[in-house]
Amino acid sequence: MAVIAIDIGGTKIAGAVMSATGNLLFTHRNLIKGRTGEDVGKLILHNISHLISRAKSHDIKIESIGICVPGNADPITGRVYAPNIPGWKNFPLKNMIRSFLNYEPIDIFIDNDRICYVYGEMWKGVAQNCQNVIFIAVGTGIGAGIIIDGHALYGACNIIGATGWMAMDAPHREEYTSTGCFEYYASGVGICNRTQETVRKEKSYRGKLRQMPITRITTNDVFDGYAENDPISIAIINRAVQMWGMGSANLVSILNPEMIIWGGGVFGPAKELIKDIYEEAKKWAQPINIKRCQFVASELSGRAGLLGAGYIALNKIVPRK
Repeated sequence: MAVIAIDIGGTKIAGAVMSATGNLLFTHRNLIKGRTGEDVGKLILHNISHLISRAKSHDIKIESIGICVPGNADPITGRVYAPNIPGWKNFPLKNMIRSFLNYEPIDIFIDNDRICYVYGEMWKGVAQNCQNVIFIAVGTGIGAGIIIDGHALYGACNIIGATGWMAMDAPHREEYTSTGCFEYYASGVGICNRTQETVRKEKSYRGKLRQMPITRITTNDVFDGYAENDPISIAIINRAVQMWGMGSANLVSILNPEMIIWGGGVFGPAKELIKDIYEEAKKWAQPINIKRCQFVASELSGRAGLLGAGYIALNKIVPRK
């Protein structure tokens, strides 16, 4: 038995033919390169077509397809909402794939990236043998995949895990409306934007970040500055650590997980800060819960979503509504 796994990101589509044990038999990758709407869907179809051809050439039968989407999927209609892909606010992804396959008996399973990350980690990553796990993905935004008592949580509208909107500062500011308070300070984009604002404001600052055009300062530049004791970088990253600690403490207190996994593009360079984040979380969290919860970094090197997509295909998991 083999399945096709597809992991859709903001900039690329990664695909693989995967065995029942999680081995990647063949892989294929496409860059989105500014495509929108139906053109992104066609790119996914190209990826699937390529992988099916590879499988057939080796007499491998594809049983099902699992797809990890950077947003939310309706479990009934198979329509998806992906805010980082223009034209994907109610996109009929499942029907598009079914039509392309000419209604062959290949099942299609679609779930959000947050849940796929958790499934990938519980299957092949740091959370094997765990039943209560939260994956906090920190990249362009911040989201969380949550599995408690072995069950993935979805909520009334299938958008549990929109942790970027966690309220951790008062009073409310208009800037929080579009991204949420947590993301405003502690996402990759938030770290970059807050740094650029601070460099622009601090006219007397003559540190590392002043040596480049302000608009070209990146999140990686901020982490490099932090490592080199740049004062603005230190202030921005320390604020992010505080926010990561508070946000994770809230999740620990409410949901009592045995493990929080930090992943996404920012972790990455922020991996070395996980001990500091845990110490910050200890100040805020329910004391018994936090002592029994591990904070760890993802060890799947960006493959959590792909493995999670394979997992839902192999186990025929349909999001609950």
